[in-house]
Amino acid sequence: MNLPRVLLTADDHTMQVYVARTEEERALGLMHRREMPEDEGMLFICDECAVQKFWMKDTPLPLSIAFLDNDGTILKIADLQPHDLDGESSDHPVRYVLEVNQGWFDERGIAPGRRITGPVFLPAGNG
Repeated sequence: MNLPRVLLTADDHTMQVYVARTEEERALGLMHRREMPEDEGMLFICDECAVQKFWMKDTPLPLSIAFLDNDGTILKIADLQPHDLDGESSDHPVRYVLEVNQGWFDERGIAPGRRITGPVFLPAGNG
């Protein structure tokens, strides 16, 4: 994957994530990946703040997805099953969506309301 990477932090846990910014990068996402290192993932940066819908077409890897506010606050977390075409939608308009290995958030006790920090997010209170 020839995408830029960025270091994100959730509580005391860090992860290196690929950043998908273009429509083509977002459409490809993590398709066809069969495995992913424990502390890696993909951050999707959408062009507009809107209700986002993600599905698992051609993705054999079970994932957890977090819909994030502009400051990185987690608004919703859901588990996505391999090849599921129903997918998940954010309940609120967002620009940032983070996918990690399924269970990553649960295993670290990270729930909605917690904040992901990193260079792509606005400081708290400026969103």
